[in-house]
Amino acid sequence: MSEKTVYESLRESGLSRRDFMKFCGLLSGWMGLEFLPGVKALAATPEQVAEALMAKPRVPLIWLELQDCAGCTEAISRSQSPSLVNLVLNSISVDYQETLMAAAGFQAEASMRATMEKFKGRYVLVVEGSLSTAADGVYCAIAGRSGPDILREAAASAAAVIATGNCAAFGGLPKAAPNPTGALGVGDFIKDKPIVNIPGCPAIPEVTTGTIAHFLVMGTLPKTDRLKRPLTFYGHTIHDHCLRRPFYDAGKFAESFGGHGAREGECLYKLGCKGPTTYNACSSLKWEKGLSFPVQSGHPCLGCSEPNFWDGGGFYQAQSAPIDRPTAAAFGLAAGVGAALGAAMAGANGLAKRKAGKTEPAEPKKAAE
Repeated sequence: MSEKTVYESLRESGLSRRDFMKFCGLLSGWMGLEFLPGVKALAATPEQVAEALMAKPRVPLIWLELQDCAGCTEAISRSQSPSLVNLVLNSISVDYQETLMAAAGFQAEASMRATMEKFKGRYVLVVEGSLSTAADGVYCAIAGRSGPDILREAAASAAAVIATGNCAAFGGLPKAAPNPTGALGVGDFIKDKPIVNIPGCPAIPEVTTGTIAHFLVMGTLPKTDRLKRPLTFYGHTIHDHCLRRPFYDAGKFAESFGGHGAREGECLYKLGCKGPTTYNACSSLKWEKGLSFPVQSGHPCLGCSEPNFWDGGGFYQAQSAPIDRPTAAAFGLAAGVGAALGAAMAGANGLAKRKAGKTEPAEPKKAAE
């Protein structure tokens, strides 16, 4: 008996054709979110997405947790668009996820092995947490097996690998100096599989589910930058879309937490904000249904989607100078130069008018007191 397609599963669950097309429109929108100038966005209309889902079976997914705090799992369980519930029930099948699955122990391990055998070369492997390589992986062992052994086996038959969270992408906190566990990112260990990194601490849930949805429809991972991050979500810095950006451009920086400048929404650059050098979608997607993100809430960006952010200097220490923007002093100097140029131009304009016999009438003299 052939496997049911995503569309057939959706219809059996009671989804109408109209709602199915809405679902396809949602996925099409996610895959079309490309803001980079000069880079052509992926063209996938709702009709093309529908055609793909009517032909494709559900995608099995194995989710490993290695050296992690389960923060990315907690985050994705609260994803809104597309929600994890919709993806799990209608589009993918999470066959192994230690935190979320009902099974445990040997039953959970049996489920993972059955998926790897039945769907060899077709399932997606999601990895959360860094890989411990010191002392033969003894610092992170599951069911008596080391992380490297588990990851090597699970990745061998996977169609693609998604490293979600900074720990899985770049090593994260476990890799911070002195790195006693020999922590590595997934891409530093797995070299023969298509890999996409979804860094963040935790990763933005909609970015993870959106990347899974892209593979579901297109059968490939999305276009990435040099660090293997999806360009759709990591093509701009936090700074580019930050609500405090106008203050940065005006050279107005908060000098202390809780001070007048911070309360008025001034730029947090001097308080250690790494927004100008951090690529992520926090300032556009935000968190909790688009409610807010750290900088909007008054806390500087820590740069958690960049490699080695734990060792990149003090979290609350400003970088050497603002990036590609004037400092407050330079901004004041520019304003002074502009005023001087304006006065000079006004004088030159008045001289030209007088020469042309078009001088302005003199102001009437004040009456003698």
